[in-house]
Amino acid sequence: MGFVIRRFFVLCISACFLILALRQLTQRDELPSPTVTSSSRISRPVKWKDVPLRYPVSSMIALPSGTPAEIPKIQHEFVAETEHNRQEREERLADVKETFLHSWEGYKKHAWLQDELTPVSGGYKNGFGMRAATMVDTLDTLLIMGLDKEFKKALSALKRIDFTTSGETTMNLFETTIRYLGGLLSAYDLSEGKHRILLDKAVQLGDMLYLAFDTPNRLPITRWDWANGALDGEQEAPNQALSAELGSLSLEFTRLSQLTGEPKYFDAVQRISNQFEKHQNDTTIPGLFPIIVNPLDESFDAHRTFTFGGMSDSLYEYFPKQHMLLGGLVDQHRKLYEGAIEAAKKYLFFRPLNPGNQNILLSGTVSKNAADHIKLQPEGQHLACFAGGMVGIGSKIFDRPDELDIARKLVDGCIWAYDSMPTGIMPESFTVVPCSEPDDCTYSTEKWHAEVMNQRSFARTMDVARIIREDGLQPGYTEISDKRFLLRPEAIESVFILYRITGDHTLQDAAWRMFQAIKNSTRTNISNSAIADVTCPPGQESEKLDSCESFWMAETLKYFYLIFSEPELVSLDEWVFNTEAHPLRRPQRT
Repeated sequence: MGFVIRRFFVLCISACFLILALRQLTQRDELPSPTVTSSSRISRPVKWKDVPLRYPVSSMIALPSGTPAEIPKIQHEFVAETEHNRQEREERLADVKETFLHSWEGYKKHAWLQDELTPVSGGYKNGFGMRAATMVDTLDTLLIMGLDKEFKKALSALKRIDFTTSGETTMNLFETTIRYLGGLLSAYDLSEGKHRILLDKAVQLGDMLYLAFDTPNRLPITRWDWANGALDGEQEAPNQALSAELGSLSLEFTRLSQLTGEPKYFDAVQRISNQFEKHQNDTTIPGLFPIIVNPLDESFDAHRTFTFGGMSDSLYEYFPKQHMLLGGLVDQHRKLYEGAIEAAKKYLFFRPLNPGNQNILLSGTVSKNAADHIKLQPEGQHLACFAGGMVGIGSKIFDRPDELDIARKLVDGCIWAYDSMPTGIMPESFTVVPCSEPDDCTYSTEKWHAEVMNQRSFARTMDVARIIREDGLQPGYTEISDKRFLLRPEAIESVFILYRITGDHTLQDAAWRMFQAIKNSTRTNISNSAIADVTCPPGQESEKLDSCESFWMAETLKYFYLIFSEPELVSLDEWVFNTEAHPLRRPQRT
């Protein structure tokens, strides 16, 4: 009898362990519980729209109404392609789609409903509130690629994502807006409004984010302590904010107002646009905005560094795009863009010395000192590669035809930065030799070597060849300050846009070189990974950084797919892309 009893207990214990194991397996599709401090824990869902405002607006700024203006066409008039070109294009398209599916399957297997996949170790990490950032960010890519079964799986999983709380008590307003809100709205637009859950979730999130604007001057808190500010404490706009984070909210909030008829979202971002318009000529370089501004004091003139690169980039991108999304009914964003582009042509864009003597441009960084001397930092940033596409769109919609040539030179500058590296991939940031005169830019090894040494006054005793070898410098480069490639989309974004504008098939060939290089250097057994060093010589593999941000599938692969798709797919005359590559439907003239 004792043996029977002992066996009975063993069987019971085994059964308990089996039940627990099965329960854990079934919960892999569930989101982890938010990690918030006990003082700010929310014990029940919050109806954000019902949270009382401390500083309600006295009157709402209404969406512009009326028949959309006649905005000039952006896209090239494409003609029928040859059978050879069609076959080549479709083969490339299939390769891009296979790469996407490889990454998507890796995410599903190893990080489903988590924010990001770690593509080397097969784990995941959560830095965007534990709400499946990669999945939400990728919804519209699934639709564009015709992956209906995968879209339906993601749509079903979306029901389990709770936008009434967050696993992070401090929320990046900009990143949450462009990835989550943009992703939801784009999927809703692309699916022609067939899935109400997408708009419902967008409204839920929009109502949460709207409370970040509940400050005395109605300018938002860009790094928002939602748990302690929105519900428990006083809040005011910060005294420092990145200009890109403050100025890159307009598309998503405007589209939310357009789809819901609720004016508060547009009102919130229009107040920001009014501030940028008011202060555009108050900065130390009129027309441009410094990388840091002061929303609390509504001051835009304290900082003196200006760039189209990181920390400012998408601020400028949203000027022409907001003009399109508002149907050209107001002239504000046109004026903001034109003021910025005139200053950029004068101060930011420069021609770099290069062995092929190509007439190309890069967008650098300038600073103005107390003596009002403006100094150019002749750097290239992958983040700044969006500028070619922006200038191309601006040249078309604002009838500035001479600037299409500038757009092409900016795009060619980023293509050169890809082609010049041993891996075929552009580094995150670098410096080069600026030509003293744009029309006098003949390359010589002596000029290059002299500039390499000029930037290293501390290393006068070193041999220039040794510096070049040890730093992995390619001809024309004086420093590669960040050798990483983070799977970024900005270069292919502009190549795609210029292809759609010009119809030039050499841009497709450049895109194919870029794609093959990225695929060869970043692919893992699970997905694709950021890499540490794009200067690795042939035959030597760079360290993989075990990082795959959501924009890899949301942006980079989407743009590679679209440049090899038929040009009617997501036409630039019908859609406007937010800075996370989420297409939003433009108003059309009937």
